[in-house]
Amino acid sequence: MSLSVSVQAQAQAVSVTDDRGHTVSLPRPAQRVVSLTPHGTELVFAVGGGNRLVGVVEFSDYPEAAQRIRRVGDNKAVDLEAVAALKPDLIVVWRHGNARRQLEKLGNLGIPVYESDPRRLDDIPGALERLGRLLGTDTEAAQAASRYRQELQTLRERYAGRPPVTTFYQVWRQPLKTLNNDHMVSDVIRLCGGVNVFGTLEPLVPTLSDEALLQANPEFMFAASMGATNSNRPVDSLDGWKRFPRLTAVQRGNLFYVNGDLINRPTPRVLEGAALICEAMEGVRKRR
Repeated sequence: MSLSVSVQAQAQAVSVTDDRGHTVSLPRPAQRVVSLTPHGTELVFAVGGGNRLVGVVEFSDYPEAAQRIRRVGDNKAVDLEAVAALKPDLIVVWRHGNARRQLEKLGNLGIPVYESDPRRLDDIPGALERLGRLLGTDTEAAQAASRYRQELQTLRERYAGRPPVTTFYQVWRQPLKTLNNDHMVSDVIRLCGGVNVFGTLEPLVPTLSDEALLQANPEFMFAASMGATNSNRPVDSLDGWKRFPRLTAVQRGNLFYVNGDLINRPTPRVLEGAALICEAMEGVRKRR
C-alpha cells in the first residue's frame, strides 16, 4: 500500500462515543447500515444517510422511504442470520428497546454497534451529529441539528413564563402507568409550562392506583393516539376517567391525544409533538 493510500485511509477513519459511553470506531464512514430501532431509522434518514440503510425493524415507518427497506425483526426478536447476511458495517440499536440478550449476540458478530438513547430534548442534536460523523454526512447532520436547535429555542421562547399546568401522561390504562421526569415526554411537558404530577416517582415508568391519580387531580391529561409503534394495540383511552366528574381535567374538557410516535421517539419530529402539546396547554389556560 502506498503512503498516499495509507494516509487517505486514515483520513477516512471515524470515531464517536455512543449513548452508552462506548467508543465506536470505523475504518471509513459506514456504507451499509442496519437499524434495529424505529427512532434510529429516522435519525439516519435525518442526517442524509437513508440510502445507506439495508435493514430495519418493524414500525420503521418514517419517512415513507423507510417502509421499503428490508425488515429483520422487531424490538423483541431480531433475525441475526438475516442481519449478518446483509453484511452491515454499522448496526444502530436502542439500549432500552432491544433485548439485552439480542444485543449481546449482535456483539458476537463482530460488527460495530452504536447504541442510541437520547434522553432529553437537548440530546437530539448531538445524536444527529454523531450519526452524521459515522456516516460521513457531517454537513447534512450539522444542518439538521441546527434546524432542530432553532425550532426548540423558538418553542422555549414562546412558552417561557407561561402559567404552570399540572399534567398527567397516561402510558397505559390497565394497569395505570405514566412516566417520570427522567423521560423525554416530561421534557416536553416542561417545555410547554406543564408540571408532571408524578414526575418525582420511581422507576421511569411508575405504576399507579386510580386513587393516586384522583388525589393528584391534574388539570390536563393526555395519552398517545395511534402511531406506527402502537398500532398493534388499541388506544389507551382517557374516556374512562369521565366517570369521575370532579377531576379538574374532566370538568374542563382537558383530555387530549397526540400521535405517540411524535413524542415517544427521540427524533427531530418530537418538536412537532411538543408544539401540539403546547397548543393544547394554551387551551387549558384559556378555560380556567
